[in-house]
Amino acid sequence: MTEVRGKPLGGLRVLDLTRLLPGPVATMHLADLGADVVKIEDTGAGDYARTMGAPPGETSVFFRLVNRNKRGLRLDLKRCEGVEVFLRLARDADVIIEGFRPGVMDKLGIGYAALAAINPRVVFCSISGYGQTGPYRERAGHDINYIGYAGVLDQIGEAGRQPVVPNFQIGDLLGGALTPLVGILAAVIDARGSGRGRHVDVAMTDAVLAHAIFPLAGLLARYKPPPRGADLLSGGVPCYGVYATADGRHMAVGALEGKFWHLLCDTLGRPDLKPHGLAFGARGAQAREELARAFAARTQAEWIEVFDKVDCCVTPVLTIAESLDNEQLQARGMVVEADGTPQFAPPFKLSGFEFAVERRAPAPGEHGNEILREAGYSETDIEKLAEQGII
Repeated sequence: MTEVRGKPLGGLRVLDLTRLLPGPVATMHLADLGADVVKIEDTGAGDYARTMGAPPGETSVFFRLVNRNKRGLRLDLKRCEGVEVFLRLARDADVIIEGFRPGVMDKLGIGYAALAAINPRVVFCSISGYGQTGPYRERAGHDINYIGYAGVLDQIGEAGRQPVVPNFQIGDLLGGALTPLVGILAAVIDARGSGRGRHVDVAMTDAVLAHAIFPLAGLLARYKPPPRGADLLSGGVPCYGVYATADGRHMAVGALEGKFWHLLCDTLGRPDLKPHGLAFGARGAQAREELARAFAARTQAEWIEVFDKVDCCVTPVLTIAESLDNEQLQARGMVVEADGTPQFAPPFKLSGFEFAVERRAPAPGEHGNEILREAGYSETDIEKLAEQGII
């Protein structure tokens, strides 16, 4: 029988001031692991993600997917009474996460220095496009801008054509969602031993650059930037690329190692291509054309049946709908039904911990009264704050 233990982050109190995608995904991971995440929104529009792509009066699927397992509080931080409430909550918080432009939290009177003065062990995480320092710190930006500055967008696309915008937010998710978790949890562990927190400054541009390993390796090897769509892992060699099938679908070929490439060639009945798996230039282009003709001879379903029996890193390119039904991802429990929609489970499995969606994404201020009661406010105090429009 599997031992079930307490939640890994049970007892961790997080005040979440972030909106849209990066910060909310980071705090969702914390909440999924048991942290008590209080999502704080302003008393106006709140998190803009609530209405993105949603019919009037409804909460968007986007918002529901990244704000589960959190409690909701509305708070007007532009008024001193709202700031007083936040400071009271911050005295018992372990982590505070914000995604405003640099300096905004200080102007509100709730920057790191002010909060550390009343709670020395608090971990304060700032997520921004370019960081709290540097000449670009005040600039606006989105994912496309961050990956552009980091030299990653330049690498995405076909040879001889312009860069392609990926439908996966590399800067927002790698940079603004996952990278902060490393800094936050490191600082929390340190704070529990030292009694002193830290300011965790995460720039999404920095995080993308820090993981651009192969572009940097290519630059150092050639003394010039790697060619778009023509490098080892971007389509420049026959053994690593995407090939169309007879029905307009695609197969992903990742047969980098010789043993896999040779097995692929034998399966296709093209042993003559074995010497050219890692070939660049004209020879590589010719081998890619031969491979393309081979794959175009059958449908994707037919190739799936073939390569399910041949272990050589050749797999179908699935749609997101097909991924939800994929037997491997289903077996891993990666898709759960909650809040009326399929959702992704956490991408990590911990022994003794069973993930569950215990709370749907909160309505605006849904848990405000209970959160304030926990902070010591009386019912009269709460009613007064509501009358004043502070909550």
